[in-house]
Amino acid sequence: MTQWHAKDVESTLTGMKASRDGLVGEEVLARLAKYGRNTLPEPPKRSSLRRFLDQFNNLLILILVVASGVTLLLGHTLDSAVIAGVVIINALVGYIQEGKAEAALAAIRTMLSPRARVRRDGDIHEVDASDIVPGDIVMLRSGDLVPADIRLIETKNLQTEEAALTGESMPTTKQVEPVAPDAGIGDRLSLTFAGTLVRTGRGTGVVVATGLHTELGRISAMLKSVQPLATPLLTAMARFARVLSLVILAAAAVIFLFGWLVHGMDAGDMFIAAVAFAVAAIPEGLPAIITITLAVGVQAMAKRNAIVRRLPAVEALGAVTVICSDKTGTLTRNEMRVQGVILNEGVTEASVMRCAILCNDARLDDSEGGTVAVGDPTEYALKLHARASGTDITEVEAANPRLDVIPFESAHRFMATLHDGFALMKGAPEAVLSLCENLDQAAWQQKVDSLASQGQRTLALAERDGSPFTHGTPGSGWRLLAIVGLIDPPRPEAIEAVAACRDAGIRVKMITGDHALTACAIGTAMGIGDGHTVLTGSQLDELDEETFLERATSVDVFARVNPAHKLRLVEALQQQGEVVAMTGDGVNDAPALKRASVGIAMGRKGTEAARGAAEIVLADDNFATITAAVTEGRRIYDNIRKAVLFILPTNAGEAMTVGVAVLLGRSLPMTPVQVLWVNMVTAVTLALALIFEPAERDIMSRPPRPPQEPMLSRILVWRTFFVGALMLVATFGMFILERAAGASIETARTVAVNTLVMCEIFYLLNSRFLTAMLTPRNAFSGNPWILTSIATVVGLQLFFTYWTPMQVLFGSTAIDAAAWIRILAAGFGLMVLVELEKWIRGRVSANGMRHPAA
Repeated sequence: MTQWHAKDVESTLTGMKASRDGLVGEEVLARLAKYGRNTLPEPPKRSSLRRFLDQFNNLLILILVVASGVTLLLGHTLDSAVIAGVVIINALVGYIQEGKAEAALAAIRTMLSPRARVRRDGDIHEVDASDIVPGDIVMLRSGDLVPADIRLIETKNLQTEEAALTGESMPTTKQVEPVAPDAGIGDRLSLTFAGTLVRTGRGTGVVVATGLHTELGRISAMLKSVQPLATPLLTAMARFARVLSLVILAAAAVIFLFGWLVHGMDAGDMFIAAVAFAVAAIPEGLPAIITITLAVGVQAMAKRNAIVRRLPAVEALGAVTVICSDKTGTLTRNEMRVQGVILNEGVTEASVMRCAILCNDARLDDSEGGTVAVGDPTEYALKLHARASGTDITEVEAANPRLDVIPFESAHRFMATLHDGFALMKGAPEAVLSLCENLDQAAWQQKVDSLASQGQRTLALAERDGSPFTHGTPGSGWRLLAIVGLIDPPRPEAIEAVAACRDAGIRVKMITGDHALTACAIGTAMGIGDGHTVLTGSQLDELDEETFLERATSVDVFARVNPAHKLRLVEALQQQGEVVAMTGDGVNDAPALKRASVGIAMGRKGTEAARGAAEIVLADDNFATITAAVTEGRRIYDNIRKAVLFILPTNAGEAMTVGVAVLLGRSLPMTPVQVLWVNMVTAVTLALALIFEPAERDIMSRPPRPPQEPMLSRILVWRTFFVGALMLVATFGMFILERAAGASIETARTVAVNTLVMCEIFYLLNSRFLTAMLTPRNAFSGNPWILTSIATVVGLQLFFTYWTPMQVLFGSTAIDAAAWIRILAAGFGLMVLVELEKWIRGRVSANGMRHPAA
C-alpha cells in the first residue's frame, strides 16, 4: 500500500496522475469504472424466516420437535399439541429478542459525506460523494464531512475532528508537509480521512483512496470479517444441552427396549412411555426461564443507564475478567480543563485571565440552562478556567474590544490579538517562547517538558504593548505571562469504579488512540497500570506473536493504537481464556466491540457504528455504570444457576419415576401430558421466583467465575441425583401406596402429581441458598415473589385436582384430606433431608475433606 502521507505534494500528484486543475470528464468516467463508486457495500442479511428457523438449532428443542411429531402419528393429539406449543413459544421469544448484527455496518455506511466540492476541468463543481474517484481534487471547509482519504496540497488553519476514527481527544491540525512513513493514523497530519469532520479552516487535496480502500472502508471490511464469540452462558448451555441430550436419548432408548423386549409390552405404548421419560427429563422450561431472567436483568440495567441490545450480554458481564476501556469520554470527561498554570515572575493572575479571555474565539453559551462550548475545546477550557477564577468574562470583553487579529495557523502555531494599548498571544510553547525577550529559554522549556511528561497539553500566553501588527506579523517586545497545562480530566466516579473492579478481580486496561504521555498520566490517575509502562501501536507492530500475547496480558496501558491493534489485543486476551469487555465510542472501536465477549458503546457521544457493533450502550457514557452492570450480571448468573439447581433435580425426579415404573413393568405414575403440566407450571411459577433473588453480599468481592466453568458442576450433578432420588421415592412411593389401598389409576396419578409438585414447592426454599442453611427467618424473607409463586402453584394444583375441565384434560380426579396430609409430609421430609445434606457437606468441606457435592 502506498504511503501517501510520506510523499511530498508533487510526488503525490504525479503518482495519482492528477493535476491541481482537477481531472477531465472522460478521465473521471474511466476511473469510476476502474475503482468503483465511493461507497461501502451493503452487507448480506438473513431473512426473517431464516432468523426464526435458527431458533430451533438446539438439540434439546429438536428432540422435543421429533417427539411431538411421532406422538401425533401415534394418535396422541393432545400430548403432541402441548409439546409443540412449548417449542413454538420458546422460538418466538428468541426471535423477538435477537438483535440485528448488521446495524454496525449500516451505521458506518451513513458516515460517508453525501456531497463534496471538487475541481474538474479547471472549474469547481458540487457532486455526490459517491462519484468521487482517486485523483479528484477536493476542497474542504469548516463543517464538511471528509468524503474520501485525501492527501492535502493546500491548508489554511485546517483542523479535523478524528476522535471517531483515531480516538484522539483533541482536533488534529493538518499540514501539507509529509510525515514519517511509519506514522500511525493519528500522526498522518498530511492526510484527511473519510468520515471525519472539518472543525476549522480550509484545505484542498487530492483523493488517494475511495470506498473500501479508505481507512473507514478497511474498518468496515474488518468489522464484516469479525466473528463474535458466544457468551460464557451460551457456551456453557450448549455443552450442557449436548451432554443432557445424549443422556436422555440413551436412557429413553433403554426404557423403550427394556419394556418392549423384557416385559413384552406393546411397542406403541413403550414409545409413549419413552416420550414421557424424555419430556420429563428435558427441562423445556429452562430456555424460557433464562430468557425471562435476562429480560428482567435488561430492565434492571436500564435503570442504571445501561441499555442492553442483546440479551446474553446481560449475563456475560457477570463473567468478565478484563475490561478494555477507551480513554476519551469513558474514563475521562471528553472536555479539556486547565490542570495547572506556571506564572512568570512578576505576572499577576489577572493578566493571565485577561489573555485567556481576549486571545480566544470560543464562547460560553448559557442559553440552554447549562454551559455549552462553542468553538475550540482548548479555548473553551481557558474561558471556563477564567470564569472559575472569579473573572467576569463579559466585562473584560466589553472593556477591551479587539482591534486586529492574527488567526492561528499551523505554519506559525500561535494566535495574536490587538487591543487598545496592548497585544496578546497564545500558542504552542516553542513558538511563543521564541518570540519572548529576557527569558531563560532552556529553563522554561524544562517546565514545559515537565507538564508534558504528566500528559498535559501545554500553551504559552504572552503580551506586549499595543503597537499595530505589521503585514500580519506579531512584532517584537513580547513578555511571557504563563505556561498553561490542560488535560481531559478523569471522571471521579470512574476512579472509584476502577477500584471496585480490582476488588472484584477484574483487570482494567486502557486502549486509546491518544498520545502515550497523556495515556500514562490518565492511567496513573485512574489506578490503571504501573504509572510508567505504556505500549504504542508502532511498538506492538514490532512484537512477534508470542511476545504480543505476553504483553497483551502484562501491560495495562496502550496508546496511539489503530482499529487493528484494538481488535488484535482483544483476540489475544481471549486466546488466553479471558472474558473481555470492550468499551468505545468511535468507528475505530467497532471491530473490537463486535469481537469482545461484551461490547459496550457510549450512548451520548458514541457513533452509530460503535452502538451498532456493541451489545450494551451506556446512556451516560460513564465507566462507573459498567461496574454497576457487572454487579447486575453476576446477580443474574447466580439466579440462573439457582433456577438450574431447582429445575434439573425436579426433572430428574419426574424422569426417574417414569423410568423405574417401566423397568419394574408397572403402570406409569404420570402420563406425558401430566408431566408437561408439572414442568410448565413449576417452571413459570416456582423457578421464576428465583430470578428475583437479591444479590449476595459478597458478589463484588469474589473473583470472576472461571470462563470454562461447566453448567453441570459437581454440586449440580450430585444435587440432581440426590434430590431426584428423593422425589422418586416420594412420588412413586405414594403412587404404589394409593394403588395398594385400592385407589383407581386416576386417583393414584393425581396423588403422585400433587406429591411431586409439593416436593418441588419445599425444594424451592432449599434452592434459594446454595450453601447457607435454611431457617424460619430467611425462608421467605428478601424475595416477596417466593410466597406469591407458592400460592399460585397451590391454586393451580387445586384447579388440576378438582375442576372438571382440568380433570377431563389431564385425567385427574378429586382426592381426600388424608391424602393431602401424606402429600405435605412427603414434601416437608424432602426439605429436611436436603438441608441435612447441606449441613453434612458444609462440615466435610470445613474439615478439608472432599465430597461428591463439592
